Formats: sequence, C-alpha cells, structure tokens
Amino acid sequence: MRRELHVRFCEGGGVRFPSATRLAIVFSSEADARRVMDVLPQRFGKYALTLHPEKTRLVPFGRPRRDAGPGAEAEHFDLLGFTHFWGKSQRSNWVVKRKTAGSRFGRALRRVSQWCRIHLHKSVAEQHRRLGQMLRGHYGYFGITGNAVALGSFFYEVRRVWRKWLDRRSRRTTMPWPRFARLLERYPLPPPVVVHSIYLNAVKP
Repeated sequence: MRRELHVRFCEGGGVRFPSATRLAIVFSSEADARRVMDVLPQRFGKYALTLHPEKTRLVPFGRPRRDAGPGAEAEHFDLLGFTHFWGKSQRSNWVVKRKTAGSRFGRALRRVSQWCRIHLHKSVAEQHRRLGQMLRGHYGYFGITGNAVALGSFFYEVRRVWRKWLDRRSRRTTMPWPRFARLLERYPLPPPVVVHSIYLNAVKP
C-alpha cells in the first residue's frame, strides 16, 4: 500500500452498506491490515455506520508452506456459515476451500430433529415432503463447489434422525434400518447437489 491510507465509501456511486453486512478484506501484509483496522471505525462513522465490536477482528490466514504435509494444521475462519480453510487442489497447489461451519451444521440438524419430534405423528408422506423441503433449502445455500463431503454428511444425518423419530411413533412396531431402507425406496429424500459452482459461474475474460 502507499504511504497514505485511503478508505472511502461513496453511496452516490452505487455502493451501499445495508445493516448486518458481512465484509471480508484480505491483505498480504499484516501491517496494512492493522492500519485499515484502525481507520475503519472513523470512516464508517462518517456515514452513520458502525462495526460490530464482537464480530470485527483480524484473522491470520496465511498460506501453508508448499512442503506442508496433508496433516499440517492450517489457519481457518468462519464467515456466513462456511469455514474457510486452505487445502490442496488436484494439482497439489494450496487453494482456499469452504465447507459448512460446524455450528451451522449442528443448528440445521437440530432444527430437523425438533421438527420430527413435534410432528412425530404426521403421515409419512407429509413428513417426507417437509424434510425434502428442508434438505433442498440446505443445499440451496450450502451446495457450493468443494462442500460435497459436508452435504453428504448432512444428508446421512437427516435420514438417521428421521428413522430415529419414526422408530418412536409406536411401542408395538419398530423402524430398524432394513425396514427404513424399504421406506426410503418409496419416499426417497433428495440427495446432495452442488447448486452454486464456481466453475460454471466463473466470468470469462
């Protein structure tokens, strides 16, 4: 960066900052990051904007060494429900990858379990319809390139939770996995799908 630090916001030029905007700024130099961090509150204040004191922070996110092994601990951070971390590409280069954040994964699964518990005695067809909606909604947000493992885990856990609550519908009958597998043949849940592909949506020069 230059000697003078310029952080400007011009709403007249079409740039707007609605409430609860999440913004990530990446720097190659820690010194530059700290200088911007010092000046941002004053710059935002000129436009009647504020920074959330608990959610505004500096996060180290340096690229791992090229010779780091697969088990090397890499820096990461959570933003907008995703954990951003360094991983190896198919060409063995370090790239930034994203997966569903653990907190968001657990929250979504608890929501599914709570719904199954409250609507325990609704028809299987109605439960199947609602769970399908919840899964498609989950895929609609978290279905990005590179997040297939987390999507697959969520798909498995939703089926496990559904079987668990179906098993509690009656004391006379149970829902073992073989029987549940036959039920899924009639009422299949939507499998994981990548909705947002960084390759298909890439802008060609």
